[in-house]
Amino acid sequence: MQVIRGQHNIRAQHRGCVATIGNFDGVHLGHVAVLTALKAQAAAYQLPTLVVIFEPQPLEYLCPAEAPVRLTRLADKLALLQQQGIDRVLVLRFDQACAHQTAAAFIQQLLVTRLGVRHLYVGDDFQFGRGRQGNLALLQQMGAEQGFAVERLATVSAGAERISSTRIRAALAQGDLTLARRCLGRHYSLRGRVQHGDQRGRTWDFPTLNLPVLEHHCPLRGVYLVEVTGIPSGPYVGVANVGWRPTVAADLVLLLEVHVLDFAQEIYGLPVQVHFQTRLRAEQKFDSFTALQKQIQRDVQQARLLLAAQDAV
Repeated sequence: MQVIRGQHNIRAQHRGCVATIGNFDGVHLGHVAVLTALKAQAAAYQLPTLVVIFEPQPLEYLCPAEAPVRLTRLADKLALLQQQGIDRVLVLRFDQACAHQTAAAFIQQLLVTRLGVRHLYVGDDFQFGRGRQGNLALLQQMGAEQGFAVERLATVSAGAERISSTRIRAALAQGDLTLARRCLGRHYSLRGRVQHGDQRGRTWDFPTLNLPVLEHHCPLRGVYLVEVTGIPSGPYVGVANVGWRPTVAADLVLLLEVHVLDFAQEIYGLPVQVHFQTRLRAEQKFDSFTALQKQIQRDVQQARLLLAAQDAV
């Protein structure tokens, strides 16, 4: 998959494509439906597929205090799009110039002149351009004038409700990992490089892998049964805490700590991925380190019981 970073890197060979535009936060099953249609249409035209995304996401630039927590960092989003077999991703920097560009100018300058889009897919609630004045009707009107087709894809549902990044965030925040998995088509996960911690877990016989997490990149808080991939001879299972460690310290950085069951190797610097399976409890503050240690013991015991029950099925 080719990643084109910014309009200035669009070349003549990038002209002619079947495209879609959106945040694609989470690359959930609703997005997968869009990408499936995109690939089918591209094959019919014998043209490459192109996904256009913005970085930062528009609301993160326009109203950072109101921007929702991300489901996927840019690197993870690109990896997921590559897994879906997309040919090209255009990452547009969302800044003041982009925010003030009219919808008509965006269509003419980018979609028509620079990219030569032949067929465009958009979601059912897609809006764009200055003041979010661009919509499906404008795209279809200008598409008819400029020679490209525009298609709106219907909503994909899980149960009685549509699949959306907003619904997945809410499910994760409420600890409903089952619903999140149904919407994502996979377990929610976080990835990062293992860094040095304060070594406190070792003194309690519960050493942890420590991964820094940006607060606006993680909707989870609490203690979870997880699977860890990326470790040689893995995958492994473990118990993870995502939070601010209220008993140990008033951390300024959100931290993901994973106690990997039956594992004692040092893997500092290794990139790993943590897949969240079941929520065990909310994060809480304890009156003493002894009370915290006993709770961790109970968490590990609960995790082992869940694993045993899964194995028995």
